Amino acid sequence: MKHFLNIIDLSNDELSSLLAEAARLKDSHARRIPAHSLAGRVVGLVFEKPSLRTRVSFESGVAQLGGTSLYLPGNEVGLGWRETLADFARTISHYVDALVLRVYRHETLDGLAAHSSIPIINALSDWSHPCQGLADLLTVRELFGTETGRTVAFVGDGNNVARSMAVGCGKLGMRFVLACPVGYGFDDTFREKYTANISPDFPKEVNDPVAAVRDADVIYTDVWTSMGQEAEREERLKRFAPFQVNAALMAKAPAHCKVLHCLPAHRGEEITDDVMDGPACAAFQQAGNRLHTQKAVLEWLLR
Repeated sequence: MKHFLNIIDLSNDELSSLLAEAARLKDSHARRIPAHSLAGRVVGLVFEKPSLRTRVSFESGVAQLGGTSLYLPGNEVGLGWRETLADFARTISHYVDALVLRVYRHETLDGLAAHSSIPIINALSDWSHPCQGLADLLTVRELFGTETGRTVAFVGDGNNVARSMAVGCGKLGMRFVLACPVGYGFDDTFREKYTANISPDFPKEVNDPVAAVRDADVIYTDVWTSMGQEAEREERLKRFAPFQVNAALMAKAPAHCKVLHCLPAHRGEEITDDVMDGPACAAFQQAGNRLHTQKAVLEWLLR
């Protein structure tokens, strides 16, 4: 049974094929060509965390491919506490054709995948955000024609989004640089997985955002305080203040450099209004690509 839990699990050919299919689906949608690849299929969505883009893009994507989706609030499903993950997986496998989950702990996904007879899709976990990563990679391809040889400077902490993008860059011949305060870089577990599965050359980490963006084609930023880190907010605001993506930082990057943000943005914190609303920002193109890359994933798993 195929699942979509981490970009690191994909072969390079599978990743390239998903991006190509996403581009085809996006073009077909723009030309209003009907699609029926999910006709008769039902996709369940279990969300332990709040969501706007992920829920709407998945529900819309399933509908555009001719399928039906069911939204199941995480507090009602009770993964792992109302019943065991194994029991839930075995039951839900009789009702839906695939299960999309947005969870607090990546172990929840692993537990479900171990007992499920339907595909499990990671719509966000504490470890990775592969759906976002696919949209990011497609956006870079659209912006530059090819992603090969491009440099992405991620200005923020080594979080789930950064991990997924770093892996995608490694698979597609891109350079990834993480700019973060001391103590907020990638963890040792990710380093081990990356060097074992992608390359012995681990992505560069620097503590100076100017040094990171000097040769960047893309500056990528994310919120400084993610869900579940609220208690750290004040400390993070202080530590990350020098890492704001603003006009001064953009002036240190090449003139052609583009800006990505996985959204929602905390304007005035990790990014300023003038950059977010400026010509270099491709965050909303990036958000739109979530729809089409996720459709490609659903087709790949359910065909």
